[in-house]
Formats: sequence, structure tokens, C-alpha cells
Amino acid sequence: MQRSKYLKEKVRKLILAPIEDLTEKLNLIDNIKRLGVSYHFESEIEQILQNMHNNPPPLKGKDLHTISLWFRLLRQQGYHAPSDIFDQFRDENGDFNNSLVEDVVGMLSLYEAAYFGIHGEDALDQAIHFTSRHLKSRLSTMNPNLERKASHALDYPVRKGVPRLEARYYIPMYSAEASPNDPLLELALLDFHIVQLLHKEELQHVTEWWKKLDFVTKVPFARDRVVEAYFWPLGVYYEPQYIMGRTIVGKLIAVTSAVDDTYDAYGTLEELELFTEAFRRWDASPLDPVPECMKVVFHALLDLFNEMEFLTAKEGKSCFVPYVKETFQKLGEAYLVEAKWCNQGYIPTYEEYLENGVVTSCYPLLEIASFLGLANFATKHVFDWISNVPRIVRASSIICRLTDDLSSHKFERKRVHVASAVECLMNQHRISEEEAYQILEKELDNAWKDINEECMKAEGGVPKVVLDCVVNFSSVIELVYGKFADKYTHAELLKDHVAALVVDSVHNLQNK
Repeated sequence: MQRSKYLKEKVRKLILAPIEDLTEKLNLIDNIKRLGVSYHFESEIEQILQNMHNNPPPLKGKDLHTISLWFRLLRQQGYHAPSDIFDQFRDENGDFNNSLVEDVVGMLSLYEAAYFGIHGEDALDQAIHFTSRHLKSRLSTMNPNLERKASHALDYPVRKGVPRLEARYYIPMYSAEASPNDPLLELALLDFHIVQLLHKEELQHVTEWWKKLDFVTKVPFARDRVVEAYFWPLGVYYEPQYIMGRTIVGKLIAVTSAVDDTYDAYGTLEELELFTEAFRRWDASPLDPVPECMKVVFHALLDLFNEMEFLTAKEGKSCFVPYVKETFQKLGEAYLVEAKWCNQGYIPTYEEYLENGVVTSCYPLLEIASFLGLANFATKHVFDWISNVPRIVRASSIICRLTDDLSSHKFERKRVHVASAVECLMNQHRISEEEAYQILEKELDNAWKDINEECMKAEGGVPKVVLDCVVNFSSVIELVYGKFADKYTHAELLKDHVAALVVDSVHNLQNK
């Protein structure tokens, strides 16, 4: 901890040094962010980027990498950088100049920047197609470290990357280019190690809690996914100050997963109506006729809400737990709607399905629960704001619902299951599965643009840390359900990512 404190001061001096070389300063800020240590320097970074936004440096004639990085860092910080800054790299037809193909570093930076695009920025859509095509074709000609960076970015652009994992995978890439005795590299390694020890303790606590519940024996139909459940909030906020939030959300996901499985794969319609009634009242009396395992799930949830109230009372935030309980009641109602559709063999319209699916994605619930752990940022204003499912939360929930459906609908068709977004579109518009996929991919692109737009709105008084939570939930779903693979249900697909964060030592990572 002493060494870490010393290194932080050395890095702080680098950040605050006068800007003599714009590209150097932008690279420094980007590296600090990508190495996962920016939480130590938030005010310093904010001050520099705010100045760059209010007093833009002369960018005309600068190289593609510098301009792209300036644009991306500002947008990442919530500032509106103009996208027409890239017009200087396009010809009279509006196409990007072919000469850019030789500038691989510049193309990679433009590719990363373009994912921060909003509606109507066709140049950035075009930039993604242009850069991804040329980066893929040139991978074999790049030096090993640049190839590693480009390959990773093509899979997980910075905008959609899970911050803690991105830091883990960026450390060896940065190490390959860092000078000997680089204080930033040493700080990144040390900080990752220190914080990882905290995460291990948290996971141990959550795992012991889960074992005591004994769902494996008492609720055998439910997925046993406590480690994956903890991985979720770890992906949303990894910083030491969010320990309570990670614990609450990790436990909530584990129990909510069992609730989902009860509606989805176990209860009869009559039992599920009683189950939902118990949530409406927060009272177990309607559950007298239902199987014991359903009562176990309900009581586990009730106990968890009591624990939330106890934990948040220490910070004077227990008054916000009712917001979470109310959101859970809405989730139970939405699950019941799906159960009725399934029971009747009814295939809703896509619009009808999505309206209910925003709720059954669980993201309105998990995001509002995550805010309980935000200390001073957990205010009545923030909880009132999210309770109305604002545009950014709706977009995040759509990303969750549709990415989940794209990954799991073929598996779910093998048993009795409510129609997914894919089947709803195919049935409603009499189109092929491939055409339905194309529509949903476009919906996902639009949802990310909604998120990008909402992150650049200064009005509303919602702190950046709150918006970042919503963004990171969207990134986690891209990892867990992206590329048409349900890594939560088929947890072996997530194993390496989990190990990278809470098992594997970081000490020798820079040598890999």
C-alpha cells in the first residue's frame, strides 16, 4: 500500500505536467483509463478533458490517431466532441481515403472512436465498416503486439469492453511497449493485485452465503451460478469503494436467477400466480399450496431484502430499498405475463414482447439495486430518475433482452418456452430467421447509440458514475451473451474470464 501511494503521486505528477505534446498527454490518459487505475485520478483527468473540450487544441493537420483519441476520450468523459472533425480524412464522395490503410495505428484509433457514435453520424458508421475490414485484412502484417491489440479490439471495442477485464488484458499489451521502471505499469500491476485480494474475499463471502442457502439440494431445478452472479457486478464496478454494491447485486442475481427458473421451468400457471401474489404483498401466506422449493426461493429473497436494508442503514440509504422491492414486483408481474403466453401458446407481436421484455431482462432491477452501493451518489433524485426507466436504462435493457434472445432462442426452442424476439419477428412479419437476426442487430446498434447520446447530456443532474454503471451493465451482457453464446447457462464458456479476475495472479502478467 505504501509503494502504491508513492507510485500514485509519481503518476499524478505526469498527469498534471504542462501539455507540451498533445498526443503524449492523450496517450497517457488513455493508458491510465485502460489499465484500470483512473479511479485514483478522476478529478485530474476530468479537469484536463474539460479544458480540452472548452478550449479545443489546434487539431487541423494532426494525425488520425491523435484526432481519434481526442474525440474518443472526450466522448468517454461525457463531452460532445464533433464528429465532422473526421471529414478531413474523407474524399469528395464522403468515403474514407484509401491512404489511411497504411496508418494501422490511426485506423485502430478511429475504429475505437467510431463506437461512440450517435444517431445521424453516418461517417462513424462508415468508419466502423472501413476500419474493421482493413484491420482484419492487415492483421498478419502487424507486429505481434499491435496484432494483439487489433484482434482484441475487433472482438471487444473499448466502448463495449468490461472495464476490469479490459485492464487485465491490456496490462501485457502496455507492458510490451512500456519503458523500464515505468511507474504507471508498476502501479497498474500493484493496484490490480491489491484490489483482486478484496474481490477474492467478497467472492468467498458470497459463496459461503450461497452454500448456506443450500439451493443445490432444496431448489434442484435452479441454475447454480453464484460465481457467475458475482462476476456480473464485478464487471460493472470493480473499485474498492463499491464492495457493498457488488455483494448486494451478486446475491440478488443468484436468487433472481432461481426466481427466473421457477417461472420458466418449474411452476404451473396456478402456482406462479400465487408466487406473484406473494411478491405483491411481500408475504408468504399465498404460498401455502405451492411446493416447498418455491417457498425456499421466496424466503431467500425476503431475507436478502432485509440484508439490503441492514447494510444500507449504516450509510443512511435504507430508504431506497423500497425502490428495489417495487421494481422486483414489476419483474414478477412481467414473468407471469410470459408464463401465460407460454401456457396459451401465444406469440405476441415484437413490440408487445419487447415492452414486457425490457422488464424481464432484469436490467431495470439490477441497475437500480447497483445504485444502493454508490454511497454519496445514491440520492432520491437518482432513484426517482431510474424508477421511470429513462431512455439509457431502456436501451441497456433492450441490449440485454435481445442479446440474450439471440444467444439462447435455439436452445430454448427444444422445450416448451415463451417465444423469443426472433420468433416474434418471424411470426409477425413472415420473415426468415436470418432476416430477424438482421433486424435485431440493427436494434442493438440503435440501442448503443441511444446510450451514447444519453451519456453526453449534461442536463438532468445524473452523475457520470451512475451513467457509467448503466454502460457497464450493457458491456457485461455483450460479454456474457454476445457472439450467440449463453455463457451464463453454459458457464464453462465464462470460466477463463472469471479466473482472470479472481483466481490468476497478476504478478507475472507483464512477461506473458
